[in-house]
Amino acid sequence: MVAYKAPDFTERAAAARAAKQRALELLRDKPAPDQAAVAARQAAREAKEAAEAERRTARRAAADQAKADKKAAAVAPVAEKVMPERTPVMVPSAADLKAARDARYAARKGRKG
Repeated sequence: MVAYKAPDFTERAAAARAAKQRALELLRDKPAPDQAAVAARQAAREAKEAAEAERRTARRAAADQAKADKKAAAVAPVAEKVMPERTPVMVPSAADLKAARDARYAARKGRKG
């Protein structure tokens, strides 16, 4: 029985070169993708992303509306007791609250820097 002989650097380099050459040949022999199938997959992906964005927007709008309704329901009885002759107090929208928060943040940053 022949003893195992570890390959030296040149043998390992030659084996690596041969493996790389085989991989390149396999890659070159691979057929090009069908353009119609690629376009169909891309269109399906874009449609799915658009539908997901629409669902996200609708979900966010519903959550904002629910918050606004909850605030209005909480404020209405108090407003009726405090100011019975006036119209109910308008609850600021989420965009108004965000604008006010951003203005406070900008003012604080202005004082610091």
